[in-house]
Amino acid sequence: AQLVESGGGLVQPGGSLRLSCAASGLTFNLYAMAWFRQTPGNQRELVAAITLGGRTNYADSVKDRFTVSRDNAKNTVYLQMNTLKPEDTAVYYCAARRTLSEALSARASWYEYWGQGTQVTVAS
Repeated sequence: AQLVESGGGLVQPGGSLRLSCAASGLTFNLYAMAWFRQTPGNQRELVAAITLGGRTNYADSVKDRFTVSRDNAKNTVYLQMNTLKPEDTAVYYCAARRTLSEALSARASWYEYWGQGTQVTVAS
C-alpha cells in the first residue's frame, strides 16, 4: 500500500491550504484515515481522523478551522485548513488503518500505513 500527500507549502497567517492524500494498493473504503503532524523534537500528534462511515474527530487546536473529508471513489482523503496560524507549521502525514468498525484512534501506533509527509509553513 502507498499513501502520497500533496498540497503543502508556504502560506501567510490567516490563509488556507488543502492537503490531499492519494491511496493505492489498498481497499480504501475499508480503512480509517487520519492526518497527523510533527514538529522537530516532538511526537506526531493527531490533527483529524475520519472513519469508514465519515465520522470525524479533531484535535482541539484545529476544531472549527480544519475539515477532514474522504472521497472513496477517488481513494483520497483531504484536509482543508483555514485560518492558519504559525503554530500549525509542521510536517503533515497521512495515515491509514484497516478496520471493520467505526473505530478511530489518536495513537500513531494504531495506524498501519503512512505517507512520506508534506511540509506546511505558516509565516509572513
